[in-house]
Amino acid sequence: MELARRALSAQHEIASVLSLFEQIGRRAAVPGTLDFTFGNPHEPPLDGLVDAIRSQVEPRSDTWFAYTTSQQPARETVAAGLTTELGLEFEPGDVAMTQGAFGAISLAFHLLTDPGDEVVVPVPGWFCYPPMLRASALTPVPADLAHDTFDLDLDAIARAITPRTRIVVVNSPANPTGRVLPRDQLEALALLLDAESARIGRRIWILSDEPYRRIRFSGVPFVSPAAVYPWTLIDYSYGKILLAPGQRLGYLALSPLLPRGERDQIREAYDPVQLAIGWGFPDALMQYAVPALEDVGLDLVELESKRDRMHGALAEAGYTLTRPEGTFYLWGEAPRRDGDAFAASLAERGVLVMPGSLFDRPAQFRISLTATMPSIEAALPAFRELA
Repeated sequence: MELARRALSAQHEIASVLSLFEQIGRRAAVPGTLDFTFGNPHEPPLDGLVDAIRSQVEPRSDTWFAYTTSQQPARETVAAGLTTELGLEFEPGDVAMTQGAFGAISLAFHLLTDPGDEVVVPVPGWFCYPPMLRASALTPVPADLAHDTFDLDLDAIARAITPRTRIVVVNSPANPTGRVLPRDQLEALALLLDAESARIGRRIWILSDEPYRRIRFSGVPFVSPAAVYPWTLIDYSYGKILLAPGQRLGYLALSPLLPRGERDQIREAYDPVQLAIGWGFPDALMQYAVPALEDVGLDLVELESKRDRMHGALAEAGYTLTRPEGTFYLWGEAPRRDGDAFAASLAERGVLVMPGSLFDRPAQFRISLTATMPSIEAALPAFRELA
């Protein structure tokens, strides 16, 4: 009965998303439609991705396609990459290979929480946090980001914390705003969570949602909360940098700063929990491909040129938009502050965008820049007309 109640609650949370998926699918199937909704590929897959997967298809043993948990070569590759990127000494045992960031986030929730716990999530933020939490018998508690800058609002986070708080989600570079959080904000958050953990008598963790970590513009630096707060778990997805969200590959990683006893306890729980939640490991071929995929990625110079073209043209037309420091999204204010009406008007003109209501911000809209440059140019007249 309780499971059914949670499922219904999660279904309610995700109903608008599923409805939008259906609408977008129908509209995107119309020839000539220009789709700027999701971070899906609009061009042939990256050569390096195809080569990496193709090189693993031919079996090298009788057990090549057998059940597999987190493979050691994949974990070693990830740990070495994280050590280089973040300047922290990760070990392979800190890493659990997962089915994309979805799988990593789910694993983190199951590792750290008990039914009835609360998780603080950013607003605007990814629209799948709440239904995932509801389905796990957890309560999402929204904390608004700072208006205009989309920095962390420490006062809002402090107000959201109760004795039931177990996790604070930090997303940088952020979906949908493109904000990359600087070190001083993360250090201030670490001090807050230390103090609040002492006050409520239980440790509050950070889940650092980092699937866009390698998609940053103009040399914008990146600092992970794992570098300033030991009680941090990192989730990551290869699907963003590879522009292949359908190939489910990601990981969850522990901050190496975590005290050894707690670190070992979490590491030992990886496999049992992943098995219990439904074999939450990536497919064998994707794990075999990890060493070859570590240095493969989309063209950031081309992506930045698309960002500059779209942002510049829309700003010139009168739109108020963020200039993202990372991700492949633009986040803007809709005409007459009605994102649903704006998205519907654009759809009538063959252009699809994401309404801000999905992010609990009905006055805004989001554009995905994974569309091609010719698609951007073809869509600009519709944006100018509605501005």
